[in-house]
Amino acid sequence: MRIARWTHNGHIGQGFVVDDRVVGFADGESVSEILARGLEGAREAHGRVLHQLRESETAALLLADVELLAPVVPASIRDFVSFEEHVEGVSAGVEGKSHVAPEWYEAPTFYFTNPHTVHAPGQQLRPPVTERLDFELELAAIIGAAPAVGESNLTATDAASVIFGYTIMNDWSARDLQAREMQVRLGPAKGKDFGTVLGPWIVTADEFEQYLDEEGFLQLRAEVRVNGELLGEDLISNMGWPFPELVAYASRTSRVIPGDVLGSGTVGNGGCLGELWGRNQGLIPPPLKEGDVVAMSIEGIGDLINRVGAPQGAPELPPARRRTRQRHRTRRATA
Repeated sequence: MRIARWTHNGHIGQGFVVDDRVVGFADGESVSEILARGLEGAREAHGRVLHQLRESETAALLLADVELLAPVVPASIRDFVSFEEHVEGVSAGVEGKSHVAPEWYEAPTFYFTNPHTVHAPGQQLRPPVTERLDFELELAAIIGAAPAVGESNLTATDAASVIFGYTIMNDWSARDLQAREMQVRLGPAKGKDFGTVLGPWIVTADEFEQYLDEEGFLQLRAEVRVNGELLGEDLISNMGWPFPELVAYASRTSRVIPGDVLGSGTVGNGGCLGELWGRNQGLIPPPLKEGDVVAMSIEGIGDLINRVGAPQGAPELPPARRRTRQRHRTRRATA
């Protein structure tokens, strides 16, 4: 099953992609409501939509006639860093040598990014002013309802049951802004939170069972092209942890709920320019610029394509003031 959100003639639609058409949920439900019902509820809704199609073709719109939106309005977005090869390449650019910290192997690591700047497939990116604009090719898991959802400290088995489906994720990055922020031992922040693309749709988890290996890794081919040139290609199964273990870790003394999005982190072997810059010891290939087209594809899902637009300027902010560290207020004279 493929689940999407779209606009057509000024109206937002939400429903299933069936062949080359989109069909709204039979009861006017939203994607969020379908996620809250879980895979079984989605199967029931899909059956009603197929019946509706058999009764009347007018219920469907051609996929080519609609403008796709991000397939989910995220409750939250966690982004992991789970590809060892990506860490090796990026560290070569940051530290001057390829290095993976021993702590990386101990447990998955993630950060929270901005759910309010999610972009749609085909939407033009307006980045901040940056000299090092980059993409990141990722697979993202979408959480749905299951008996264990919302509980803390899930096992990997329970975590697998709450994965509703998957979509492609592009974590746009301004590497110069990110580098400054990370020197403060916090972030990333403004180097990342201006745009994340999700799409083109959610493909339910049951569609991927044929790709699972014996350890539960998804053997899906992932590729990214810039202006038609292949820059990165990898198998999702090169992750250090399979997705259920990432979800289980996210739930430790915490919770995951329907609508949460968990990114795999950038794939290796050219999943982002930052990795290639580290390996090439220079800005080769060059950073993204206005007009560049970034096209991502992941087997079993489809293509996610976006163009880089003009950067957005922002009001200047002064640097931090050096303060006296005075501990008590100075008394003001009264009249």
